Amino acid sequence: MAASMGGCLVVLLACLVAPLLLAGAARGHPWGGLFPQFYDHSCPRAKDIVRSVVARAVARETRMAASLVRLHFHDCFVKGCDASVLLDNSTGIVSEKGSNPNKNSLRGFEVVDEIKAALEAACPGIVSCADIIALAARDSTVLVGGPSWDVPLGRRDSLGASIQGSNNDIPAPNNTLPTIVTKFKRQGLDVADVVALSGAHTIGLSRCTSFRQRLYNQTGNGMADATLDASYAARLRQGCPRSGGDGNLFPLDLATPARFDNLYFRNILAGRGLLSSDEVLLTKSAETAALVKAYAADVDLFFRHFAQSMVKMGNISPLTGAQGEVRKNCRRLNGNHY
Repeated sequence: MAASMGGCLVVLLACLVAPLLLAGAARGHPWGGLFPQFYDHSCPRAKDIVRSVVARAVARETRMAASLVRLHFHDCFVKGCDASVLLDNSTGIVSEKGSNPNKNSLRGFEVVDEIKAALEAACPGIVSCADIIALAARDSTVLVGGPSWDVPLGRRDSLGASIQGSNNDIPAPNNTLPTIVTKFKRQGLDVADVVALSGAHTIGLSRCTSFRQRLYNQTGNGMADATLDASYAARLRQGCPRSGGDGNLFPLDLATPARFDNLYFRNILAGRGLLSSDEVLLTKSAETAALVKAYAADVDLFFRHFAQSMVKMGNISPLTGAQGEVRKNCRRLNGNHY
């Protein structure tokens, strides 16, 4: 009798689970175990809490929207989307915050702290720091006029960091286009993702040190970058001298620096892309140039592709299941008090 009942139970479970598996397969579920409803029962208010804190932060400083999007990018490109970028220096951990791309540049850590504190008060030990970063990037985009998307959730937090990976794997403003494409392809991202995700430069600011060579010595001949609009270059030189002023800030999109739109791509077509990595999208590849022109002409197309690429990027090598941990404090490992 017991064996018979056990057999019935197995059959019943199979009948319940199979349709869910088939539904996922039918949709071509691309998220490797992540799904947007992950916290619907364990922490129902998780998304609302994240959105509320991000909204306050962006209201205090509009630039924070761009900073939180960039934080997600710099996290995912190093060891996957696992919140390794949030770890401070401690015994056995050299923080990625000290890497060349991040030092005195990457921001938003205090906002993540604020979100984590609110989530720990509501649902202790449930929502990972990696998922906080992913949600904050989406909410930031929406708050400044950009597209929305369902964020697949269920990432776990890393047990380590990689400053070497941060130095080597994150595309740099002065990288050649082939180098940038290669760094994206290593993460499972393609050329279309390169152009769509570069569109995040429609918001935010960049330091003088990131584009100075374009103003004074692009190819080593002491001349400005010929692809840079001359009047725009003259304006930039006023605040970005040959030496000094490394930290002086300039909008990545001079037209609408605080609004997420497609004017970044129109700027590139006019020779007013700020970074070399922006301009090469137009001048070094017919494939990327075609996408720049398409996004400049059609904001809806850009928004759609940007959302798709953000989901794709957010699925780079996530830790799931029993991998990693859910940190109580995003800056340190659980049990690691220093």
